[in-house]
Amino acid sequence: MFKLLGAVFILLSTTWVGFEASKYLSERPRQLRLLRSALQSLEAEIMFGHTPLHEATRKLSKQLQKPVSWIFETFSEKLTTEETTVKEAWEKSLDEVWKLTAFRHGEYEVMKQFGENLGRHDLHTQQKHIILALTHLEREEEDARDKQFRYEKMAKSLGVLSGLLLIILLV
Repeated sequence: MFKLLGAVFILLSTTWVGFEASKYLSERPRQLRLLRSALQSLEAEIMFGHTPLHEATRKLSKQLQKPVSWIFETFSEKLTTEETTVKEAWEKSLDEVWKLTAFRHGEYEVMKQFGENLGRHDLHTQQKHIILALTHLEREEEDARDKQFRYEKMAKSLGVLSGLLLIILLV
């Protein structure tokens, strides 16, 4: 009886691990689409609304889904409450929120580079930097979708099959 219960527990736990890995693979492209959409909205706020940066990011944070909204919310908060530069506020907000997202190092570098130029130039140069960041994020999203397509089903199957292998080895 205990062997059967143990086998079911092993199978359920390894299957859960496989599905969590699969979830991570599907979450990354979704969050990248949200981030690209956020940057496009930020561009519109800056270019056409002439909205101050802290207010534009605060508005964005209310429109977006989590965890991407947290980046902009934290950034806006740091701009209004702390005496800091835009670059430092952006990097601090990225560092605080990044571990809560499904993003990888490539996206971090793109967003960090974007933050270095944020608020430092005129509107048209700022727009060019946003377009550059969008291009890089689009490339990262294609890579994420490719990895999702390749490995999502494999991660689920591997979870189930590794559980079965463990059960066979232990019985």
